[in-house]
Amino acid sequence: MSTNQGDGSLGGDPGDVQAENAESAGPSFADLGIDDRILSAIADVGYESPSPIQAATIPPLLEGADVVGLAQTGTGKTAAFAIPILMGLLQDRPTGKQPAALVLAPTRELAIQVAEAFGRYATHMPNMHVLPIYGGQSYGVQLSGLRRGAQVVVGTPGRVIDHLEKGTLDLSQLRYLVLDEADEMLKMGFQEDVERILADTPAQKQVALFSATMPAAIRKISKQYLREPVEITVKSKTSTATNITQRWVLVSHQRKLDALTRILEVEAFEAMIIFVRTKQATEELAEKLRARGFSAAAINGDIAQAQRERTIGQLKSGTLDILVATDVAARGLDVDRISHVVNYDIPHDTESYVHRIGRTGRAGRSGEALLFVAPRERHLLKSIERATRHPLTEMQLPSIDDVNAQRVAKFGDAITENLSSDNLSLFRKLIEDYEQEHNTPLADIAAALAVAAQDGESFFLEPEPEPVERPRRERAPRNFDDGGFDDRRGPSRHRGTGAELATYRISVGKRHRVVPGAIVGAIANEGGLRRSDFGHISIRPDHSLVELPAQLSPETLDALRSTRISGVLIQLQLDQGAPGHRSIGRGPRRDGPKRHERRKPRS
Repeated sequence: MSTNQGDGSLGGDPGDVQAENAESAGPSFADLGIDDRILSAIADVGYESPSPIQAATIPPLLEGADVVGLAQTGTGKTAAFAIPILMGLLQDRPTGKQPAALVLAPTRELAIQVAEAFGRYATHMPNMHVLPIYGGQSYGVQLSGLRRGAQVVVGTPGRVIDHLEKGTLDLSQLRYLVLDEADEMLKMGFQEDVERILADTPAQKQVALFSATMPAAIRKISKQYLREPVEITVKSKTSTATNITQRWVLVSHQRKLDALTRILEVEAFEAMIIFVRTKQATEELAEKLRARGFSAAAINGDIAQAQRERTIGQLKSGTLDILVATDVAARGLDVDRISHVVNYDIPHDTESYVHRIGRTGRAGRSGEALLFVAPRERHLLKSIERATRHPLTEMQLPSIDDVNAQRVAKFGDAITENLSSDNLSLFRKLIEDYEQEHNTPLADIAAALAVAAQDGESFFLEPEPEPVERPRRERAPRNFDDGGFDDRRGPSRHRGTGAELATYRISVGKRHRVVPGAIVGAIANEGGLRRSDFGHISIRPDHSLVELPAQLSPETLDALRSTRISGVLIQLQLDQGAPGHRSIGRGPRRDGPKRHERRKPRS
């Protein structure tokens, strides 16, 4: 594999390193010259060999070169920059409390994910501290972490700027800087923030920039802030096995357990792994499945190795049918009889999805992969399909009639199977004695035994009660761009969630070239909100009006006080046209106008 120095341009020149080169060389992690302590952590995680982006990126980064990496989400970029940074920290041994490495990520979810990955790879590196800083989290936690000192800080641009302005984050000793998913940061309006952070860092540092696409703004940043970067392009390619049938089902979070139960009753499977996101969820879901009569157990990072081995042994032997697991706990799991993988919680990156479904279809057998998708998670489904180039087939949940028909069939099969039991003669004698003593028909006795076996549970699945329809207030059609905002004053309600909304004003508008996506992305990320929390957005010439929950928490208000879009403080405040509203940082207006009055604009 060759890694030529580029001239700083970002076109498809001979300096690019293609994925095929990395893949054909097939190096191991040990071949890349990685320290044994990090190699041990990589093995603990379950990685066996570098992905194309890792194989192509780690060597130039270890040599000290700046790197521009073009690769889709889920290709293993985090390890591609985390491993070289940890290698550098092992060699440099920074002693101060100032961070030596800073990773900028567009969203708090990604910041947390990257910080957790650093922690896993640094498991065998004592006194290595990684600190995520992002909007929506208490400042106290972050300030304490910064005072204690962290070699690696992973943060969102807005919160990093905030700490720089407060003087609580010192980048004077920074040696490594990573811009992760740089194109997403720019789409969310963080370009000026990113450039300001870059300008505040030492000139002598190593920079890695990762992006799925290469817009002009990324090209500008690369030319201005990176020194003759090595350009690495990993072309997306299908990475899921062809012997695995991949399906998805649309189901809300509240109905997941019901949906899973129906699938388990109707779908023929030998053994199954169900993936969830958290350790707590593994225990909770396994317990609920056992309560429904399924043979299920949980494995997660908190389970002792001896218990883990015992559980996996039961899965292999057939005494256990269902394993509920987290990604980390299932790394390296290889059980041939696993016929199904269920993504109960959809993964946020393609790499996790590929690793998950790779637990089935082993030893040349066919496998089934099911993906639960909530309505607001459709974009994650599209990302998986786009990155793997493998469209998933939508499936319909088994109906109540399907489930009940299957229960009747299993009931009959159970009778047939037990007719050959060695204990049949004993129970026949007991039943004949009961029949003669009580003069009860045999059919009634058999039915009574079947009722007892149900242990009070209903045999047939009953239809769920219809949800109560609540009256909805009519609202104007959503219009983002032409000022067609619903100008009613006072709180409204979100059509999807029913939550009370209020109209907020932010100090960015058309002249700042903002778009709705940048507003939603910045406010959601810094304030810890979900996209479903937003109502109407109206972009005016010098400001915008945004509908958000009327009762924002103090933590959210505190985080949004310093949020920027396109480098401008948004100065979020309740729209003055709405009565009884207050702006961020102010107490309630005890002498404010009554609800039926209209507040006059401030002079």
